[in-house]
Amino acid sequence: MSGKWHNSALGMTRTHTLPPSMAIARPDGEVHVLHAPVLVLNASYEPINVCAARRAIVLVLKGVAMTEEENGHFLHAARLAMRLPSVIRLLEYRRIPHQTRALSRKNILLRDRNTCQYCGEVLPSGELTLDHVVPRSRGGASTWENLVACCHLCNRQKGNHLPAEARMKLMREPRAFNLHTSRHIMRLMGRSDDKWRKYLFY
Repeated sequence: MSGKWHNSALGMTRTHTLPPSMAIARPDGEVHVLHAPVLVLNASYEPINVCAARRAIVLVLKGVAMTEEENGHFLHAARLAMRLPSVIRLLEYRRIPHQTRALSRKNILLRDRNTCQYCGEVLPSGELTLDHVVPRSRGGASTWENLVACCHLCNRQKGNHLPAEARMKLMREPRAFNLHTSRHIMRLMGRSDDKWRKYLFY
């Protein structure tokens, strides 16, 4: 397993690969994907990220992190059998830089929780678009503060207008995706996994 570290607003993560002989299976034998969310804690137990189970496994096997909570699934390989983590903790403390995440469609949708910021409908990523609150043709920039998740219907209705001109109103003021926002997202995700709660200060 090889890769390199990448710096992000939520700490150090690593590109990774798993040997093809490894497969994930539930206790009943049903094959399970490696994309289940895992909460990542700093060495101080501070929540700093959410990663896929595949990445979490690599970090544990490399000795970079240890499993704090398990999710009941198993990893099977020729010489290895281990429970899949639900929460992992980095063994060395990593300083988290005070910067925002990269501006991208994925992060805008994550910040807005896949919710159209005009009508409030929650939709799959493929059914959402990004809207420039101030249209580009009118000087609007592609920034955190001017981009919002928007359904196709609202996007067509708004057209080349400001929200007020189209008699539409934003659900909330768009802001940069910072560490505070990320922790709020973690808490929302943690509602489906009781093992996350004690680490997210419920």
